[in-house]
Amino acid sequence: MPIEVTPTFFLPDESITLRFIRAGGPGGQNVNKVASAVQLRFDPRLCSLWPNALTRLHRLAGRRMTDSGEIVISAQRFRTQEHNKRDALARLVEMVGQALIEPKTRRATKPTRASKERRLVNKQQRGSIKTMRSRVRGDD
Repeated sequence: MPIEVTPTFFLPDESITLRFIRAGGPGGQNVNKVASAVQLRFDPRLCSLWPNALTRLHRLAGRRMTDSGEIVISAQRFRTQEHNKRDALARLVEMVGQALIEPKTRRATKPTRASKERRLVNKQQRGSIKTMRSRVRGDD
């Protein structure tokens, strides 16, 4: 069943591989017996991502992206496999969703005439205050 990222974009099941491994940390005997941690591998080349979104995803993934182009997400926050699986999938969906957002292009604007005048008036006032603080002749 494909995973919904946005109402119009889904991740195919073939692009996601789940592997269950033993988690480290506290948990007593349960840690040694149960493979509750999840290692999720996502291959973005198997889904129809636009080239710009793929570039943004590569930047967002950072060191989670392998040399072969897969994204590896490890989840071991929770004690159960199901919770860790949901956590890893949620983090993947969040990352892909962020990559799909097209950044707004910045348009250079010029300051208005009124803002220039306000800046100059304020500058003049500050300058006059500073000259008032200086020594007066004959005050030596």
